[in-house]
Amino acid sequence: MTDLYTLSIHEAARLLRERKISSVELTKAHLDRIRAVEPQVKAYTLVTDDLALKQAEEADRRIASGEDLSPLTGIPIAIKDVICTKDIPTTCGSRMLENFKPPYNATVMEKLNKAGAVMLGKTNMDEFAMGSSTEHSAFFPTHNPWDLERAPGGSSGGSAAAVAAGMAMGAYGTDTGGSIRQPGSLCNVVGLKPTYGRVSRFGLVAFASSLDQIGPFTRNAQDAALMLQAVAGYDAQDATSSPQPVTDYTKELTGNIKGLRIGVPREYWVEGIQPGVEKVVREGIERLRELGAELVDVSLPHTKYGLAAYYIVAPAEASANLARYDGVKYGYSYRETSDMWEAMEKTRQYGFGAEVKRRIMLGTYALSAGYYDAYYKRAEQVRTLIKQDFVNVFKKVDALVSPTCPTVAFKLGEITDPYQMYLQDMFTIPANLAGICGVSIPAGFSEGLPVGLQLLGNDFAEGTILRIADAFQRVTDFHDQWPDLQ
Repeated sequence: MTDLYTLSIHEAARLLRERKISSVELTKAHLDRIRAVEPQVKAYTLVTDDLALKQAEEADRRIASGEDLSPLTGIPIAIKDVICTKDIPTTCGSRMLENFKPPYNATVMEKLNKAGAVMLGKTNMDEFAMGSSTEHSAFFPTHNPWDLERAPGGSSGGSAAAVAAGMAMGAYGTDTGGSIRQPGSLCNVVGLKPTYGRVSRFGLVAFASSLDQIGPFTRNAQDAALMLQAVAGYDAQDATSSPQPVTDYTKELTGNIKGLRIGVPREYWVEGIQPGVEKVVREGIERLRELGAELVDVSLPHTKYGLAAYYIVAPAEASANLARYDGVKYGYSYRETSDMWEAMEKTRQYGFGAEVKRRIMLGTYALSAGYYDAYYKRAEQVRTLIKQDFVNVFKKVDALVSPTCPTVAFKLGEITDPYQMYLQDMFTIPANLAGICGVSIPAGFSEGLPVGLQLLGNDFAEGTILRIADAFQRVTDFHDQWPDLQ
């Protein structure tokens, strides 16, 4: 029989309902896989063995009794360590929250628990989701399963690597500037960033509140539809949550994209794209034409300002959000002094890593008196122009296609210049600034390393981009390739 950890979510769900396998068997197979390859990959900050088996037993009971089941009932998944899990450590990859156990669940976790999903553990990440390589975790870097000397991308690198290595059937991450799509591209998995407001942010530890969004990693588009379906919807506890009805995404996966108009933005082909990446992406775009889509040359003229605007807006919001970590309310607290100001200073000095401090300083500067209008206000004006570009272009096309990343996975420690690291997100950031949805799908390989194809959709057009992704995967097998892990 096929190794259970290689099954897709929809395949495993069918076998569970047919009682050909049990959730306990499925969960044990993944825990065994974690024990075998986690020492090399280091995708998890915490593996919750006992809880996972307990949840698997409960899922088997529900299946046996014929209770109302969800597609995720009994399915073992992983959770990025920035999503609050009641009484289970939620570290955000930071020493500041190294011992923090939330007193409540995020709304996403409440929905997953209700669905009967099995949580295998919490995945490693760049500290407070600030990074593009998962090298900025306070604990250890995660390794890319396709080449253990290379980075998996970030900040959701642990979630992407766990799925790529067969250590979870699916995983949830967060995307603030590309942190689901970029690691999805580098690890050869599907990474979906939903429309802003589609998934509740209640219980998501904030990086940049107007940009953050929770989304899934899976091995294929069908599984991504199931995982999005499980957590999407309005939440009264999140003021930015949208009341827009949630459609059945799986019903939109017809395999037929004939007649769809897909825009190819000329601004996404810039100097710095590796030739091998460009070749693979252009071949993928041609495959969409062969499937019957109409390719349209389009322009998003303000894209070139996206990176600069993002690195004002995101650090500004981060500096405000991270002000709460003062050593008084929760998290790490420096207690070697009786002086309040020294205690606060030392708490933040030890509790935060270098990248977080860099962004706090950048954001505080941008928000300071005398600079607010020159930097933050202007960045928000540029953000509006970027959003308007997308509004205009989606009047002409149903979706957009581009590279996800300019490069394949880079070696751990190879990029030391922060600006060069920020360039990793140059194609993903505009979608976050505009709040639209996007997905990265496996499109092929360059020098033996994965390359991702990015599909962008209008607000709440997740069904459309998943339909295109699914059609692409029906005629390709890149998503079925596995890294050579012993």
